[in-house]
Amino acid sequence: MDKVRNLAVRILSEVNEEGAYANVALARNLKKAELTEVDRRFLTELSYGAVKAGGTLDWMIRHYVNRPIRKIPPMIRNILRLGFYQIFYMDKVPPSAACNESVELAKKYGHPGIVRFVNAVLRAAVRAPEKCAFPSGKGHATEELALRSFHPQWLVRRWVKMFGYDATCALCTFDNEDAVLSLRTNTLKTTREELLSALASEGSVAEVSRWAPEGVLCRSHGALGAMASLQEGFFQVQDESSMQVAHVVAPQPGEFIIDCCSAPGGKTTHLAALMKNQGRIVAGDIYEHKLAKIEENAARLGISIIDTELLDARDVGHRFKSQADRVLVDAPCSGLGVLRRKPDARWKKDEAAIAKLPQLQLDILTSAAAAVRPGGVLVYSTCTIERAENEEVVEAFLATHPEFFLAETGSFLPTQPRVGSMVQLYPQVDGTDGFFIARMERKQQ
Repeated sequence: MDKVRNLAVRILSEVNEEGAYANVALARNLKKAELTEVDRRFLTELSYGAVKAGGTLDWMIRHYVNRPIRKIPPMIRNILRLGFYQIFYMDKVPPSAACNESVELAKKYGHPGIVRFVNAVLRAAVRAPEKCAFPSGKGHATEELALRSFHPQWLVRRWVKMFGYDATCALCTFDNEDAVLSLRTNTLKTTREELLSALASEGSVAEVSRWAPEGVLCRSHGALGAMASLQEGFFQVQDESSMQVAHVVAPQPGEFIIDCCSAPGGKTTHLAALMKNQGRIVAGDIYEHKLAKIEENAARLGISIIDTELLDARDVGHRFKSQADRVLVDAPCSGLGVLRRKPDARWKKDEAAIAKLPQLQLDILTSAAAAVRPGGVLVYSTCTIERAENEEVVEAFLATHPEFFLAETGSFLPTQPRVGSMVQLYPQVDGTDGFFIARMERKQQ
């Protein structure tokens, strides 16, 4: 039995059956396994690919089985998904190898009858691939796009209404591209030029970001955890769009800042760097293990001004009434702007859950506003492209809080300033993760 494929099916099982995040499950398995670089890349392609294509693969499998897919034993479902992904989407894998290796996996995880079932289903798919051809023609454009681009049909329908068909095609295409490793230079320890030199000496291929003065795009690199420049605190992994937020907050050395929903700490540590590690930042979150991660990153980056607090963001205003110079609300959201980086996330979303988010976001923003001193700054951000979670939340807040006004948020973007009181970055337009930012200021009296 192939070791890499066995690891891949275990990762699929962790994601699909146990609710694990694909990136976390992959990293954990890569760390434990002793694999060559070729095998590491193959495992990544297998597991990420089969997770990303999950709903489409299930649709395809249904055309070859005579029972509901939910009634197939979980591990066998994942073996079939892995086999179908290799047969239909990995040109370099011979169909015979995909079938044979899947049968070997079935022998490990099932009885002889299951082994025969897996063999029959996969060989039928190889013999008659036309049985699972996607619907096409008039009336099927949205369904075909969803299946072809590995996105839930409800989401594609939603985006077509919002953006139109062509823009939705571009957005889905972006979501399926490999995300470049984006790094933020830790300016407390080094410069971007020095970081680029350090990365080059480690064998990485990197270039400057056009979106942030600290940003670096690393297009080729070894195992992230083994990079000396990471361990020495020369950089923090953070997307280019996310780097815009701290610049919009524009903190100054010596100020008191609150980051309400701070985990995992990318923006928090960026604020500290812009403050030259002078002043105080309270980083709140409702999960202790996430606060521990912030503390770990701060220590590695040489930051001493962050105080982590186990704190519900809806209590921030009561806890710190009118005390903070600046408050950041990076609100919990649907995350529809960052699907490229989270291959499993698209299948874990639903419209009912998204519909509940704006009220939570407004509650958090309202509480956070009470912590801002007169003359202070309140910044609201999300990693989604949903107007209901973005502009409409800000508009609802301002309608009941006349003591705040919108600043020209777009003018604060560090290298790509634009006109606009609110900023919405779209993946298919801007080439970054989708992100929303609005800067509000409290009147002096």
